[in-house]
Amino acid sequence: MTVRPITITGEPVLHRPTRPVTSFDEELKRLVEDMFETMDRAHGVGLAATQVGVDLRLFTYAYENDDDAPDRGVVVNPRLTLGKISEEEPDRDEEVEGCLSVPGLSFPLKRADDVVVVGQDADGAPIRFEAHGWFARVMQHETDHLDGRLYVDRLNKRWSAKARKAIKREGWGKPGITWMPGEDEDPFGH
Repeated sequence: MTVRPITITGEPVLHRPTRPVTSFDEELKRLVEDMFETMDRAHGVGLAATQVGVDLRLFTYAYENDDDAPDRGVVVNPRLTLGKISEEEPDRDEEVEGCLSVPGLSFPLKRADDVVVVGQDADGAPIRFEAHGWFARVMQHETDHLDGRLYVDRLNKRWSAKARKAIKREGWGKPGITWMPGEDEDPFGH
């Protein structure tokens, strides 16, 4: 297993839709192993392939949940069916989201409380489960990555302006910027 550098906003692979996985081979299994190692070193709850520079439609996750899904897994070629998303202002304490590709920053964002996840495992076998609460948020966040969107792209007008200023202040928003979990300082202070 290899820890891979995590791409930061501005890297083109993060901002375009991914290709579906069609080959469930040893190369894919190695990628999944590397993604788990990278996610663990970064103290993340999810990691999309785009975040390690690969434009394939898959993500790993590690989130203890009470749903009918394993606490640790991979979802290949995910499709989500979302529950209702409230149009209320996001709660600044309860609905704050962060991202390994926007390291150290976090902003409030409304998400659906319930999703149905359909996809495949690393061997190509079909999977289907429901996710609720924060686990549903993780599924939406990672699937957004595969559609070429970061959570900061979904923020309301107020929080979007704050995110843009913070990203500019950090010098991000251009290709070639990464951070290395386990070597660079942990941007979230774990």
